[in-house]
Amino acid sequence: MENEKITVVVTGFGPFGEHTVNASWVAVQEMEKLGLGEEVDLNIYEIPVEYQTVQRLIPALRKKHKPKVTVHVGVSGMATAVTLEKCGHNTGYQGLDNCKFCPGTQCCVEGGPECLHSIIDIDTVCKRAAEAGLDVQFTVSTDAGRYLCDFTYYTSLYQSCGRSVFIHVPPLGKPYTAEQLGQAIQTIIKVILDMLEQSEDHLNCGHSYN
Repeated sequence: MENEKITVVVTGFGPFGEHTVNASWVAVQEMEKLGLGEEVDLNIYEIPVEYQTVQRLIPALRKKHKPKVTVHVGVSGMATAVTLEKCGHNTGYQGLDNCKFCPGTQCCVEGGPECLHSIIDIDTVCKRAAEAGLDVQFTVSTDAGRYLCDFTYYTSLYQSCGRSVFIHVPPLGKPYTAEQLGQAIQTIIKVILDMLEQSEDHLNCGHSYN
C-alpha cells in the first residue's frame, strides 16, 4: 500500500499599501516551483489583506485539506532576515485592511487567550534552517505586528490547535531575490516536516487552545 501523502497548506498575501507586489506571495510561488517532494501534497493560496476574508478562509482551508501543518508567509518592510514568528496575538488590531475595515472588538477571538504559540519549536526550526547553508539569514520574533499577519497567525493557531507557523520575509531585493526567499521557505517547511515526523511527542503542547 502506498504511503499516504502529507498535506501541507502554505499561504501568502495579496497586495496592500506600498506592497503592490507582495513578496510573500511571490516567495510562496517560488517555493511551489521548487516543490517539497513527492510525498507532500502541497496546496498554496493567496490571501487578500482583509480581516473578514481571513476569518472565513482559514477555517475553510483547514476543513478542506486537514493539513499536517499550515505555513503562512507575510511581508514585513522592517525585516532584513527571514523571520520565524513564535506567537500570534489576540488583541490590538486597529490598522484598517484593504476594505478600510478593522474588527470592532479589535480582536481575533473574543474571550481567547491573549497569546497563542505554535506547537512546533520555532527556535529549533530557525537553528536547523540556518544550518542548511543558504545565503539567507534566519531569525525569530515574538511580535508579528498586530496587523493582518498577526491576525492570520492567531486565527490559524486557534483553529489548528497550534499546528501553524508564520514566516515574515523582507520585500523583494531587500536584500533577497524571489528565488532565495522561495528556497528559504522550502527549507523551513522541510525542517518542520522532519521535526514532526521524528517526534510528535516533542511538540510544545503546553498551551491551551480552548
